[in-house]
Amino acid sequence: MRRVVVTGLGAITPLGVGIRHTWNRLIAGHSGIVSVADFEPQKRWRELTSTVAGIVPKSGTGENQWCPNDWLTVSDQRRMSTFTQYAMAAAEMALEDAAWKPNRREDLESTGVCLGSGIGNLDEIYNTSVVYERDGYKKVSPLFVPKILINLAAGHIAMRYGFQGPNHAVTTACTTGAHSIGDASRFIAFGDADVMVAGGSESCIHPLTFAGFGRSRSLSTAFNHDPPSSCRPFDIQRDGFVVAEGAAVIVLEELEHAKSRGARIYAELKGYGSSGDAHHMTAPREDGSGAYLSMKKALKHAGIKPRQVDYINAHATSTSVGDVAEALAIRSLMAGEEGHSNEGQISVSSTKGSIGHLLGAAGAIEAVFTILAIVENILPPTLNLTEPNVEPKFNFVPLEAQEKKINVALSNSFGFGGTNATLVFSQLD
Repeated sequence: MRRVVVTGLGAITPLGVGIRHTWNRLIAGHSGIVSVADFEPQKRWRELTSTVAGIVPKSGTGENQWCPNDWLTVSDQRRMSTFTQYAMAAAEMALEDAAWKPNRREDLESTGVCLGSGIGNLDEIYNTSVVYERDGYKKVSPLFVPKILINLAAGHIAMRYGFQGPNHAVTTACTTGAHSIGDASRFIAFGDADVMVAGGSESCIHPLTFAGFGRSRSLSTAFNHDPPSSCRPFDIQRDGFVVAEGAAVIVLEELEHAKSRGARIYAELKGYGSSGDAHHMTAPREDGSGAYLSMKKALKHAGIKPRQVDYINAHATSTSVGDVAEALAIRSLMAGEEGHSNEGQISVSSTKGSIGHLLGAAGAIEAVFTILAIVENILPPTLNLTEPNVEPKFNFVPLEAQEKKINVALSNSFGFGGTNATLVFSQLD
């Protein structure tokens, strides 16, 4: 089986535009979670039970802030939904970082894209539905369907650069980003491509999103007055997740292909595992058995023992049931004869405390954070964790980043419908 490595990174997050800026703020303990109570129309936003969100900072100008004119023509902006625009920008960053801008036919044919979204363009669906109900057929834009299709983000990236390899879009709720990266790695491992642009993108900051998740009692409501404190993974005061937006893209490459062109290699993607809870529409199995199976499969694929794992970037969204289930899954993984003799040796953190839950992009940005943790030997912190109330109590990296030698790290992602994925990254041997 061909080996797969990471050669490029790109991201747009609530902490800002760009990998280095986002990472530096994450490690410094900053938060990108703000209030949306004053968004327009205020009647729709203020009636919501949860009015906090991870919002990409935006301005007409400003370094590390989102300005679509920096990345796209006016014509492109008109044709692309916001989640596609974010994906385009993150892909450009990642390809630039990887120094991969091919023009030979064979290179273009061996480069593909695997990128999805969980919800995608809710604004367009909502607004068009209202217009159609009020004004009828002729007021529906001919761009309506292309702007709402999840696969158009991957399609636009391929069209811009001429990539003719596999063009694939995953949509598996909050596991989308991880599945996209894992599936892309298999395209390379099985010889369908030499290079894959992979990740996830999401932008559904709309009152209907908050109403839907709110009605299912999934969102944090207790900290509307203090947005940075609202996402509290593993903490006793956690009361739900925080919706966020953004995109993250990784350039994956076959090892010998990367070496032959002298590419910088961040890490190796050693393993990928997926599983299904087969249990409930929104809740995980309470014992975390689905998450355990995902991690177990990923490590088996990687040929790595649980005791070799130094860090786990947890999915932990700050929900009462989900965080406990994941902790139990990790204990099951580590308690066996191949795990740590002392469970406390494993370091586990959730970066959602800083940026919120990027839904379909969550697995992609958390994979980026996991890769950078390996590169820089730094454990990103779990913000707002003042009193853990889950068992077992691992090193949850509370409040502040920690230095640690990291050779092997996992990134977990779980989604509604009981879909789970785990990625295993390691330093290149």
